[in-house]
Amino acid sequence: MFESAELGHSVAGPAYEAEEPALRAALLDAQYDLLELGQFAVIVLINGIDGAGKGETVNLLNEWMDPRHIETCAFDAPTADESEYPAMWRFWRSLPPHGKIGVLFNNWYHQPIVERVERTSRRAELERRLDEIRRFEAMLVRENVLLVKFWFHLSKAAQKRRFRTLEKDPGTRWRVTRRDWRDHALYDRYRDVAAQALRSTSSGDAPWLIVDGSDANFRALFVGRALLEALRGRLQAARRKWVPRRTAAPLPPAVDTVNLIDSLRRQDMGREEYDELLGRHQGRLALLTRQPAFRRRSLVLVFEGMDAAGKGGAIRRISAALDARQYRIVPIAAPTEEERAQPYLWRFWRHAPRRGKVVMFDRSWYGRVLVERVEGYCSEADWMRAYAEINDFEDDLVGAGAVVVKFWLAVGKDEQLARFKAREAEPHKRFKMTADDWRNRERWDDYVRAVCDMVDRTSTADAPWTLVEADDKQYARIKILRTICERLEAALR
Repeated sequence: MFESAELGHSVAGPAYEAEEPALRAALLDAQYDLLELGQFAVIVLINGIDGAGKGETVNLLNEWMDPRHIETCAFDAPTADESEYPAMWRFWRSLPPHGKIGVLFNNWYHQPIVERVERTSRRAELERRLDEIRRFEAMLVRENVLLVKFWFHLSKAAQKRRFRTLEKDPGTRWRVTRRDWRDHALYDRYRDVAAQALRSTSSGDAPWLIVDGSDANFRALFVGRALLEALRGRLQAARRKWVPRRTAAPLPPAVDTVNLIDSLRRQDMGREEYDELLGRHQGRLALLTRQPAFRRRSLVLVFEGMDAAGKGGAIRRISAALDARQYRIVPIAAPTEEERAQPYLWRFWRHAPRRGKVVMFDRSWYGRVLVERVEGYCSEADWMRAYAEINDFEDDLVGAGAVVVKFWLAVGKDEQLARFKAREAEPHKRFKMTADDWRNRERWDDYVRAVCDMVDRTSTADAPWTLVEADDKQYARIKILRTICERLEAALR
Protein backbone atom coordinates (compact mmCIF):
# COMPACT_ATOMS: atom_id res chain seq x y z
CA MET A 1 0.00 0.00 0.00
CA PHE A 2 2.84 2.42 0.78
CA GLU A 3 5.28 1.37 -1.95
CA SER A 4 4.83 4.42 -4.17
CA ALA A 5 5.12 6.75 -1.19
CA GLU A 6 8.56 5.35 -0.36
CA LEU A 7 10.14 6.14 -3.75
CA GLY A 8 11.52 9.48 -2.55
CA HIS A 9 9.51 11.82 -4.79
CA SER A 10 10.87 15.34 -5.00
CA VAL A 11 10.28 18.66 -6.79
CA ALA A 12 13.16 21.02 -7.47
CA GLY A 13 12.98 24.55 -6.09
CA PRO A 14 12.52 26.39 -9.43
CA ALA A 15 9.71 24.05 -10.52
CA TYR A 16 7.96 24.54 -7.18
CA GLU A 17 8.30 28.31 -7.28
CA ALA A 18 6.87 28.37 -10.82
CA GLU A 19 3.72 26.45 -9.88
CA GLU A 20 3.04 27.57 -6.32
CA PRO A 21 1.51 31.04 -6.99
CA ALA A 22 -1.06 29.74 -9.51
CA LEU A 23 -1.99 26.83 -7.23
CA ARG A 24 -2.51 29.16 -4.28
CA ALA A 25 -4.70 31.47 -6.35
CA ALA A 26 -6.79 28.58 -7.66
CA LEU A 27 -7.31 27.16 -4.17
CA LEU A 28 -8.37 30.56 -2.86
CA ASP A 29 -10.85 30.96 -5.74
CA ALA A 30 -12.29 27.50 -5.05
CA GLN A 31 -12.56 28.31 -1.35
CA TYR A 32 -14.62 31.42 -2.07
CA ASP A 33 -16.77 29.54 -4.56
CA LEU A 34 -17.47 27.02 -1.78
CA LEU A 35 -18.33 29.83 0.64
CA GLU A 36 -20.61 31.59 -1.84
CA LEU A 37 -22.43 28.39 -2.83
CA GLY A 38 -22.89 27.30 0.79
CA GLN A 39 -24.30 23.89 -0.14
CA PHE A 40 -21.70 21.56 1.33
CA ALA A 41 -18.82 21.42 3.79
CA VAL A 42 -15.28 20.15 3.26
CA ILE A 43 -13.41 18.04 5.82
CA VAL A 44 -9.70 17.46 5.27
CA LEU A 45 -8.31 14.62 7.40
CA ILE A 46 -4.58 14.79 8.20
CA ASN A 47 -3.05 11.56 9.52
CA GLY A 48 0.16 9.64 9.09
CA ILE A 49 3.69 8.87 10.21
CA ASP A 50 5.44 11.24 12.64
CA GLY A 51 7.94 13.46 10.88
CA ALA A 52 6.18 13.24 7.50
CA GLY A 53 5.14 16.91 7.42
CA LYS A 54 1.58 16.82 8.73
CA GLY A 55 1.89 19.95 10.85
CA GLU A 56 3.75 21.88 8.15
CA THR A 57 1.00 21.00 5.65
CA VAL A 58 -1.75 22.19 7.99
CA ASN A 59 0.09 25.50 8.42
CA LEU A 60 0.58 25.76 4.65
CA LEU A 61 -3.13 25.30 3.91
CA ASN A 62 -3.95 28.10 6.33
CA GLU A 63 -1.32 30.27 4.63
CA TRP A 64 -2.48 29.55 1.10
CA MET A 65 -6.19 30.03 1.73
CA ASP A 66 -8.27 32.45 3.80
CA PRO A 67 -7.87 31.19 7.40
CA ARG A 68 -11.11 32.91 8.42
CA HIS A 69 -13.02 30.20 6.58
CA ILE A 70 -10.87 27.26 7.65
CA GLU A 71 -11.54 25.63 11.01
CA THR A 72 -8.43 23.73 12.13
CA CYS A 73 -8.64 21.26 15.00
CA ALA A 74 -5.84 19.05 16.33
CA PHE A 75 -6.66 16.05 18.49
CA ASP A 76 -4.57 14.12 20.98
CA ALA A 77 -5.60 11.47 23.47
CA PRO A 78 -8.96 12.43 25.03
CA THR A 79 -8.73 14.72 28.03
CA ALA A 80 -10.31 13.73 31.34
CA ASP A 81 -13.30 15.92 30.47
CA GLU A 82 -13.65 14.48 26.94
CA SER A 83 -13.47 10.94 28.33
CA GLU A 84 -16.74 11.63 30.15
CA TYR A 85 -18.56 11.71 26.78
CA PRO A 86 -19.03 9.23 23.92
CA ALA A 87 -15.83 8.80 21.87
CA MET A 88 -17.17 10.59 18.77
CA TRP A 89 -18.58 13.56 20.71
CA ARG A 90 -15.48 15.74 20.34
CA PHE A 91 -15.31 15.13 16.59
CA TRP A 92 -18.98 15.98 16.05
CA ARG A 93 -18.38 19.28 17.85
CA SER A 94 -15.61 20.11 15.38
CA LEU A 95 -17.50 19.52 12.12
CA PRO A 96 -17.51 22.60 9.84
CA PRO A 97 -20.80 24.07 8.56
CA HIS A 98 -21.72 24.29 4.88
CA GLY A 99 -19.44 26.66 3.01
CA LYS A 100 -16.46 26.09 5.32
CA ILE A 101 -13.37 23.86 5.32
CA GLY A 102 -12.46 21.88 8.42
CA VAL A 103 -8.91 20.56 8.76
CA LEU A 104 -8.85 17.80 11.37
CA PHE A 105 -5.35 16.78 12.47
CA ASN A 106 -5.06 13.31 14.12
CA ASN A 107 -8.81 12.73 13.97
CA TRP A 108 -11.04 9.69 14.55
CA TYR A 109 -8.39 7.37 13.07
CA HIS A 110 -5.56 8.29 15.42
CA GLN A 111 -6.65 6.72 18.69
CA PRO A 112 -7.86 3.34 17.33
CA ILE A 113 -4.60 2.87 15.39
CA VAL A 114 -2.37 3.89 18.30
CA GLU A 115 -4.22 1.67 20.77
CA ARG A 116 -3.81 -1.32 18.48
CA VAL A 117 -0.12 -0.58 17.86
CA GLU A 118 0.50 -0.34 21.61
CA ARG A 119 -1.61 -3.48 22.18
CA THR A 120 -4.03 -1.75 24.54
CA SER A 121 -6.87 -2.96 22.30
CA ARG A 122 -7.53 -6.21 20.49
CA ARG A 123 -7.82 -6.74 16.75
CA ALA A 124 -11.57 -7.21 17.09
CA GLU A 125 -11.85 -3.83 18.82
CA LEU A 126 -9.95 -2.14 15.98
CA GLU A 127 -12.22 -3.78 13.42
CA ARG A 128 -15.29 -2.64 15.37
CA ARG A 129 -14.01 0.94 15.50
CA LEU A 130 -13.19 0.92 11.78
CA ASP A 131 -16.68 -0.34 11.02
CA GLU A 132 -18.11 2.57 13.03
CA ILE A 133 -15.87 4.97 11.11
CA ARG A 134 -17.02 3.60 7.75
CA ARG A 135 -20.65 4.16 8.69
CA PHE A 136 -19.88 7.60 10.13
CA GLU A 137 -18.08 8.73 6.98
CA ALA A 138 -20.81 7.33 4.74
CA MET A 139 -23.29 9.42 6.72
CA LEU A 140 -21.12 12.55 6.32
CA VAL A 141 -20.99 12.07 2.55
CA ARG A 142 -24.76 11.71 2.39
CA GLU A 143 -25.09 14.87 4.48
CA ASN A 144 -23.27 16.91 1.82
CA VAL A 145 -19.73 16.73 3.20
CA LEU A 146 -16.72 16.41 0.90
CA LEU A 147 -14.17 14.18 2.66
CA VAL A 148 -10.54 14.50 1.57
CA LYS A 149 -8.33 12.06 3.50
CA PHE A 150 -4.52 12.38 3.47
CA TRP A 151 -2.10 9.85 4.96
CA PHE A 152 1.44 11.24 5.20
CA HIS A 153 4.05 8.52 4.88
CA LEU A 154 7.77 8.04 5.40
CA SER A 155 9.87 4.89 5.21
CA LYS A 156 11.49 3.80 8.45
CA ALA A 157 14.90 4.98 7.25
CA ALA A 158 13.50 8.31 6.10
CA GLN A 159 11.81 8.88 9.44
CA LYS A 160 15.07 8.22 11.27
CA ARG A 161 16.92 10.68 9.01
CA ARG A 162 14.20 13.26 9.58
CA PHE A 163 14.49 12.96 13.36
CA ARG A 164 18.31 13.20 13.19
CA THR A 165 18.14 16.32 11.03
CA LEU A 166 15.71 18.02 13.40
CA GLU A 167 17.86 17.14 16.42
CA LYS A 168 20.99 18.69 14.88
CA ASP A 169 19.36 22.11 14.54
CA PRO A 170 19.00 23.92 17.92
CA GLY A 171 15.93 25.69 16.55
CA THR A 172 14.06 22.43 15.82
CA ARG A 173 15.56 20.07 18.39
CA TRP A 174 12.54 20.47 20.63
CA ARG A 175 10.32 18.87 18.01
CA VAL A 176 11.83 15.41 18.57
CA THR A 177 10.91 13.81 21.88
CA ARG A 178 11.57 10.53 23.64
CA ARG A 179 8.06 9.53 22.66
CA ASP A 180 8.99 10.00 18.97
CA TRP A 181 11.94 7.63 19.29
CA ARG A 182 9.86 5.14 21.22
CA ASP A 183 7.25 5.22 18.46
CA HIS A 184 10.00 4.84 15.88
CA ALA A 185 10.92 1.53 17.51
CA LEU A 186 7.32 0.42 16.82
CA TYR A 187 7.43 1.63 13.20
CA ASP A 188 6.89 -1.76 11.56
CA ARG A 189 3.86 -2.52 13.67
CA TYR A 190 2.46 0.99 13.12
CA ARG A 191 2.88 0.58 9.36
CA ASP A 192 1.03 -2.75 9.35
CA VAL A 193 -1.89 -1.52 11.50
CA ALA A 194 -2.18 1.68 9.44
CA ALA A 195 -2.25 -0.32 6.21
CA GLN A 196 -5.11 -2.43 7.56
CA ALA A 197 -7.03 0.68 8.64
CA LEU A 198 -6.54 2.44 5.30
CA ARG A 199 -7.53 -0.58 3.22
CA SER A 200 -10.62 -1.05 5.34
CA THR A 201 -11.82 2.57 5.16
CA SER A 202 -10.87 3.70 1.66
CA SER A 203 -14.11 3.95 -0.32
CA GLY A 204 -15.25 5.47 -3.57
CA ASP A 205 -16.80 8.43 -1.74
CA ALA A 206 -13.97 8.84 0.78
CA PRO A 207 -10.71 7.39 -0.59
CA TRP A 208 -7.34 7.72 1.10
CA LEU A 209 -4.60 9.72 -0.63
CA ILE A 210 -1.11 8.62 0.46
CA VAL A 211 1.44 11.44 0.48
CA ASP A 212 5.18 10.89 0.22
CA GLY A 213 6.35 13.18 3.02
CA SER A 214 10.09 13.04 2.35
CA ASP A 215 10.24 16.25 0.28
CA ALA A 216 8.47 19.44 1.38
CA ASN A 217 7.98 20.79 -2.16
CA PHE A 218 6.51 17.57 -3.50
CA ARG A 219 4.30 17.21 -0.42
CA ALA A 220 2.90 20.72 -0.74
CA LEU A 221 2.10 20.43 -4.46
CA PHE A 222 0.61 16.95 -4.04
CA VAL A 223 -1.77 18.04 -1.28
CA GLY A 224 -2.62 21.34 -2.97
CA ARG A 225 -3.42 19.73 -6.31
CA ALA A 226 -5.46 16.93 -4.73
CA LEU A 227 -7.52 19.33 -2.63
CA LEU A 228 -8.09 21.65 -5.59
CA GLU A 229 -9.22 18.79 -7.83
CA ALA A 230 -11.62 17.49 -5.17
CA LEU A 231 -13.06 20.98 -4.56
CA ARG A 232 -13.54 21.74 -8.23
CA GLY A 233 -15.20 18.40 -8.90
CA ARG A 234 -17.65 18.78 -6.02
CA LEU A 235 -18.43 22.41 -6.89
CA GLN A 236 -19.16 21.41 -10.47
CA ALA A 237 -21.44 18.61 -9.29
CA ALA A 238 -23.25 20.97 -6.90
CA ARG A 239 -23.93 23.46 -9.67
CA ARG A 240 -25.45 20.64 -11.74
CA LYS A 241 -27.71 19.83 -8.76
CA TRP A 242 -26.10 16.41 -8.53
CA VAL A 243 -26.76 14.43 -5.36
CA PRO A 244 -25.06 11.19 -4.25
CA ARG A 245 -26.97 7.96 -4.83
CA ARG A 246 -28.82 7.07 -1.65
CA THR A 247 -30.46 3.75 -0.94
CA ALA A 248 -32.06 1.95 1.98
CA ALA A 249 -33.95 -1.28 2.53
CA PRO A 250 -37.61 -0.96 1.44
CA LEU A 251 -40.40 -0.77 3.99
CA PRO A 252 -42.91 -3.62 4.17
CA PRO A 253 -46.24 -2.99 2.44
CA ALA A 254 -49.36 -2.28 4.51
CA VAL A 255 -51.62 -5.25 3.76
CA ASP A 256 -54.15 -4.86 6.58
CA THR A 257 -55.03 -2.26 9.20
CA VAL A 258 -53.50 -4.03 12.22
CA ASN A 259 -50.65 -2.00 13.76
CA LEU A 260 -48.70 -1.57 16.98
CA ILE A 261 -50.27 1.71 18.04
CA ASP A 262 -53.91 0.82 17.48
CA SER A 263 -53.40 -2.49 19.29
CA LEU A 264 -52.75 -0.65 22.57
CA ARG A 265 -55.69 -0.57 24.98
CA ARG A 266 -56.59 2.18 27.43
CA GLN A 267 -55.21 1.69 30.94
CA ASP A 268 -56.62 3.65 33.89
CA MET A 269 -55.32 4.37 37.38
CA GLY A 270 -57.13 5.86 40.36
CA ARG A 271 -55.90 8.97 42.14
CA GLU A 272 -55.06 7.24 45.40
CA GLU A 273 -52.99 4.54 43.74
CA TYR A 274 -51.30 7.15 41.55
CA ASP A 275 -50.25 9.33 44.49
CA GLU A 276 -48.80 6.35 46.34
CA LEU A 277 -46.88 4.99 43.33
CA LEU A 278 -45.68 8.43 42.23
CA GLY A 279 -43.90 9.06 45.52
CA ARG A 280 -42.50 5.53 45.59
CA HIS A 281 -40.99 5.62 42.10
CA GLN A 282 -39.73 9.19 42.37
CA GLY A 283 -37.87 8.19 45.52
CA ARG A 284 -36.60 5.07 43.80
CA LEU A 285 -35.29 7.14 40.87
CA ALA A 286 -33.69 9.69 43.19
CA LEU A 287 -31.73 6.98 45.00
CA LEU A 288 -30.63 5.30 41.77
CA THR A 289 -29.19 8.50 40.30
CA ARG A 290 -27.31 9.18 43.54
CA GLN A 291 -25.60 5.78 43.63
CA PRO A 292 -21.80 5.87 43.18
CA ALA A 293 -22.19 3.44 40.26
CA PHE A 294 -24.23 6.04 38.34
CA ARG A 295 -21.17 8.28 38.15
CA ARG A 296 -19.84 5.86 35.54
CA ARG A 297 -23.07 5.94 33.54
CA SER A 298 -25.43 8.53 32.10
CA LEU A 299 -29.16 8.55 31.38
CA VAL A 300 -30.73 9.60 28.07
CA LEU A 301 -34.52 9.84 28.07
CA VAL A 302 -36.38 10.26 24.78
CA PHE A 303 -40.02 11.34 24.70
CA GLU A 304 -42.05 11.12 21.51
CA GLY A 305 -45.80 11.02 20.99
CA MET A 306 -48.75 12.62 19.29
CA ASP A 307 -49.55 16.22 20.19
CA ALA A 308 -51.08 16.54 23.68
CA ALA A 309 -49.96 13.02 24.65
CA GLY A 310 -48.54 14.23 27.97
CA LYS A 311 -44.79 14.37 27.31
CA GLY A 312 -44.28 17.58 29.27
CA GLY A 313 -46.19 16.34 32.29
CA ALA A 314 -44.18 13.12 32.38
CA ILE A 315 -40.90 15.04 32.15
CA ARG A 316 -41.91 17.29 35.05
CA ARG A 317 -42.59 14.25 37.29
CA ILE A 318 -39.15 12.87 36.46
CA SER A 319 -37.29 16.13 37.02
CA ALA A 320 -39.00 16.49 40.41
CA ALA A 321 -37.05 13.42 41.54
CA LEU A 322 -33.65 14.67 40.36
CA ASP A 323 -31.06 17.14 41.59
CA ALA A 324 -31.41 20.27 39.42
CA ARG A 325 -27.62 20.24 38.89
CA GLN A 326 -27.82 16.74 37.47
CA TYR A 327 -30.22 17.02 34.52
CA ARG A 328 -31.05 19.02 31.40
CA ILE A 329 -34.30 19.16 29.45
CA VAL A 330 -33.79 19.66 25.71
CA PRO A 331 -36.93 20.69 23.79
CA ILE A 332 -36.57 20.03 20.07
CA ALA A 333 -38.18 22.32 17.50
CA ALA A 334 -37.51 23.04 13.84
CA PRO A 335 -33.75 23.30 13.14
CA THR A 336 -32.12 26.71 13.11
CA GLU A 337 -30.04 28.03 10.21
CA GLU A 338 -26.90 27.02 12.09
CA GLU A 339 -28.22 23.50 12.56
CA ARG A 340 -29.30 23.15 8.93
CA ALA A 341 -25.69 23.84 7.89
CA GLN A 342 -24.54 20.69 9.69
CA PRO A 343 -25.23 16.94 9.39
CA TYR A 344 -28.67 16.11 10.80
CA LEU A 345 -27.49 14.45 14.03
CA TRP A 346 -25.06 17.25 14.91
CA ARG A 347 -27.55 19.19 16.99
CA PHE A 348 -28.30 16.11 19.10
CA TRP A 349 -24.67 15.15 19.61
CA ARG A 350 -24.21 18.62 21.13
CA HIS A 351 -26.45 17.58 24.01
CA ALA A 352 -24.95 14.15 24.69
CA PRO A 353 -24.56 13.92 28.49
CA ARG A 354 -21.33 13.34 30.33
CA ARG A 355 -21.12 10.55 32.90
CA GLY A 356 -23.26 11.00 35.97
CA LYS A 357 -25.76 13.26 34.16
CA VAL A 358 -29.30 12.98 32.79
CA VAL A 359 -30.66 14.55 29.62
CA MET A 360 -34.35 14.48 28.67
CA PHE A 361 -35.33 15.10 25.05
CA ASP A 362 -38.83 16.50 24.53
CA ARG A 363 -39.00 15.24 20.96
CA SER A 364 -35.74 14.11 19.45
CA TRP A 365 -33.73 12.85 16.47
CA TYR A 366 -36.77 10.79 15.52
CA GLY A 367 -38.28 13.88 13.95
CA ARG A 368 -36.59 12.89 10.70
CA VAL A 369 -38.57 9.64 10.43
CA LEU A 370 -41.78 11.18 11.81
CA VAL A 371 -42.67 14.81 11.04
CA GLU A 372 -40.05 15.29 8.31
CA ARG A 373 -41.15 12.08 6.63
CA VAL A 374 -44.88 12.76 6.84
CA GLU A 375 -44.72 16.45 5.97
CA GLY A 376 -42.18 16.01 3.18
CA TYR A 377 -39.51 18.20 4.80
CA CYS A 378 -36.79 15.81 3.60
CA SER A 379 -36.47 13.34 0.76
CA GLU A 380 -37.51 9.71 1.07
CA ALA A 381 -33.85 8.71 0.69
CA ASP A 382 -32.94 10.93 3.67
CA TRP A 383 -35.49 9.55 6.09
CA MET A 384 -35.00 5.98 4.90
CA ARG A 385 -31.28 6.05 5.66
CA ALA A 386 -31.94 7.79 8.98
CA TYR A 387 -33.04 4.55 10.66
CA ALA A 388 -29.55 3.06 10.44
CA GLU A 389 -27.87 6.36 11.34
CA ILE A 390 -30.07 6.72 14.43
CA ASN A 391 -29.25 3.17 15.52
CA ASP A 392 -25.54 3.94 15.12
CA PHE A 393 -25.94 7.13 17.17
CA GLU A 394 -27.68 5.30 19.99
CA ASP A 395 -25.10 2.50 19.86
CA ASP A 396 -22.40 5.13 20.39
CA LEU A 397 -24.26 6.52 23.40
CA VAL A 398 -24.72 3.06 24.92
CA GLY A 399 -21.09 2.16 24.22
CA ALA A 400 -20.05 5.20 26.26
CA GLY A 401 -22.10 4.05 29.25
CA ALA A 402 -25.43 5.76 28.59
CA VAL A 403 -28.71 4.09 29.49
CA VAL A 404 -31.03 5.06 26.63
CA VAL A 405 -34.73 4.85 27.45
CA LYS A 406 -37.22 5.77 24.69
CA PHE A 407 -40.95 6.35 25.14
CA TRP A 408 -43.74 6.65 22.63
CA LEU A 409 -46.78 8.12 24.39
CA ALA A 410 -49.79 6.77 22.54
CA VAL A 411 -52.99 8.77 22.85
CA GLY A 412 -56.20 7.99 20.98
CA LYS A 413 -57.65 10.34 18.41
CA ASP A 414 -60.78 11.04 20.48
CA GLU A 415 -58.75 11.65 23.63
CA GLN A 416 -56.47 14.03 21.75
CA LEU A 417 -59.47 16.01 20.51
CA ALA A 418 -60.79 16.32 24.07
CA ARG A 419 -57.41 17.59 25.28
CA PHE A 420 -57.18 20.10 22.45
CA LYS A 421 -60.56 21.56 23.37
CA ALA A 422 -59.63 21.65 27.05
CA ARG A 423 -56.41 23.52 26.25
CA GLU A 424 -58.26 26.12 24.20
CA ALA A 425 -60.66 26.69 27.08
CA GLU A 426 -57.92 27.32 29.68
CA PRO A 427 -56.10 30.68 29.40
CA HIS A 428 -52.83 29.34 30.86
CA LYS A 429 -52.75 26.45 28.36
CA ARG A 430 -54.05 28.19 25.26
CA PHE A 431 -50.49 29.03 24.11
CA LYS A 432 -49.84 25.31 23.59
CA MET A 433 -52.30 25.14 20.71
CA THR A 434 -51.24 26.07 17.18
CA ALA A 435 -52.68 25.70 13.72
CA ASP A 436 -50.18 22.88 13.11
CA ASP A 437 -51.74 20.84 15.92
CA TRP A 438 -55.10 20.84 14.17
CA ARG A 439 -53.54 20.27 10.75
CA ASN A 440 -51.51 17.29 11.99
CA ARG A 441 -54.73 15.51 12.98
CA GLU A 442 -55.60 15.34 9.28
CA ARG A 443 -52.46 13.21 8.76
CA TRP A 444 -53.19 10.91 11.69
CA ASP A 445 -53.01 7.67 9.71
CA ASP A 446 -49.75 8.73 8.05
CA TYR A 447 -48.20 9.47 11.45
CA VAL A 448 -49.35 6.11 12.84
CA ARG A 449 -47.71 4.30 9.93
CA ALA A 450 -44.52 6.28 10.44
CA VAL A 451 -44.49 5.47 14.16
CA CYS A 452 -44.92 1.75 13.52
CA ASP A 453 -42.05 1.76 10.99
CA MET A 454 -39.92 3.71 13.47
CA VAL A 455 -40.47 1.22 16.27
CA ASP A 456 -39.84 -1.78 14.02
CA ARG A 457 -36.57 -0.35 12.72
CA THR A 458 -35.09 1.33 15.79
CA SER A 459 -36.17 -0.76 18.77
CA THR A 460 -32.89 -2.50 19.59
CA ALA A 461 -31.68 -4.69 22.44
CA ASP A 462 -29.71 -1.81 23.98
CA ALA A 463 -32.23 0.94 23.23
CA PRO A 464 -35.74 -0.55 22.99
CA TRP A 465 -38.92 1.46 22.62
CA THR A 466 -41.48 1.48 25.42
CA LEU A 467 -45.02 2.08 24.15
CA VAL A 468 -47.03 3.93 26.78
CA GLU A 469 -50.82 3.83 26.90
CA ALA A 470 -51.28 7.56 27.55
CA ASP A 471 -55.06 8.12 27.43
CA ASP A 472 -54.86 8.20 31.22
CA LYS A 473 -52.06 10.57 32.24
CA GLN A 474 -51.68 9.10 35.70
CA TYR A 475 -51.16 5.58 34.40
CA ALA A 476 -48.70 6.85 31.75
CA ARG A 477 -46.55 8.75 34.25
CA ILE A 478 -46.24 5.76 36.55
CA LYS A 479 -45.37 3.40 33.70
CA ILE A 480 -42.66 5.79 32.53
CA LEU A 481 -41.13 6.21 36.00
CA ARG A 482 -41.25 2.46 36.64
CA THR A 483 -39.58 1.70 33.30
CA ILE A 484 -36.77 4.18 33.92
CA CYS A 485 -36.10 2.71 37.36
CA GLU A 486 -36.09 -0.86 36.03
CA ARG A 487 -33.67 0.01 33.22
CA LEU A 488 -31.36 1.85 35.60
CA GLU A 489 -31.39 -0.95 38.16
CA ALA A 490 -30.45 -3.48 35.47
CA ALA A 491 -27.61 -1.27 34.25
CA LEU A 492 -26.18 -0.52 37.70
CA ARG A 493 -26.03 -4.11 38.94
